[in-house]
Amino acid sequence: MDYDAAQTAAAAIADATGRTAHDVAVVLGSGLSSYAATLPGAIEVSYTTIPGFPVPKVEGHAGSLFSAELAGGGTALLFAGRVHTYEGWEMDEVVFGVRTAALAGCHTVLLTNAAGGVGDGLVPGDLVTIRDHLNMTGRNPLLGPNDERLGPRFPDMTNTYHPAVRGHIERLSAEQDIAYKEGVYAWFLGPTYETPAEVQMARRLGADLVGMSTVPEAIALNHMGIRVGGISLVTNLAAGISPTPLSHEEVTETAAEARERFSTLVDALLPVLAVAD
Repeated sequence: MDYDAAQTAAAAIADATGRTAHDVAVVLGSGLSSYAATLPGAIEVSYTTIPGFPVPKVEGHAGSLFSAELAGGGTALLFAGRVHTYEGWEMDEVVFGVRTAALAGCHTVLLTNAAGGVGDGLVPGDLVTIRDHLNMTGRNPLLGPNDERLGPRFPDMTNTYHPAVRGHIERLSAEQDIAYKEGVYAWFLGPTYETPAEVQMARRLGADLVGMSTVPEAIALNHMGIRVGGISLVTNLAAGISPTPLSHEEVTETAAEARERFSTLVDALLPVLAVAD
């Protein structure tokens, strides 16, 4: 990871938005990118205009960053779309966006994704707070020389998904009458969906959710000392659990159906997460 390149990107974001720093960032997963444009007065910045920024190649992932002022104070960066390792990006490119958000001043980052449901009681449309993760890929964005300006060589991962952030999600879910569920997210490389045997393996290892993103970003942010929250939208039951073959269309359709509840929750969360507690 090139620290100077991320600093250059953060400076470009400040120039494009007229905001010298931001407080909180949200990475919007498959089918959820449209939320960013709903924030009043949001300033859109194309990824193509930010030096070093990789541009998503997957349907359902836009390629713009939005900057918005929040009610009650604070500013937010929203990433409408992310890049994935399975697209052929190097690990430092996959985490470039969230590293830039941290250097742009964000002390908290909320990572969202579309995921397959593995755990008992999960159904399509559920919003599940990530409690912990399993890295099933053998890949790590911290491989290679360590830059101490970013973080320590051997970061602790005990509370990767910050307890205070999870507490805020639980409290605000109750206030918005949204069922609160927590689970463990297992990161598979993709782009193939998991086989039924792989799903059973993940389930026996303790996974409730399976997907193709989020974990590298969480590792990179934890390395930098940034508070991380995670929310998975269950868009389908995983292979061997679902009675029908899996498809990306199912993912985007379920995301669209859950958009109102997701928007309600994130609307409530952002002003709270913008405050460093």
